[in-house]
Amino acid sequence: MDSKAVVAFLALLLVSATLTKGASLARVGLELRCQCIETYSNPSLRGHIASVNLIKSGPHCSNIQVIATLKDARRVCLDPTAPWVKKVITNLLEKAKNNAEAQS
Repeated sequence: MDSKAVVAFLALLLVSATLTKGASLARVGLELRCQCIETYSNPSLRGHIASVNLIKSGPHCSNIQVIATLKDARRVCLDPTAPWVKKVITNLLEKAKNNAEAQS
């Protein structure tokens, strides 16, 4: 191999490694962050909730996140400290527990 081919190969390898590392860091940046920047505690949303996703605190976010999908497909973050939100979460956990026991 001549020196130009070696230099071109090394340059290609360096660019490839840089792009791979950059794509990896971008993916981590999307996954390791809080999804809820603003939360709602208005109890009038209760009747519009189709489903709720509870995300525990962890390395991605120090807050517990409660993401509700409304019947019109909008997603909103609920305040996990609001009493009505706590009741919704408790009811969902009990329902999931009962469903798991019924399937056993």
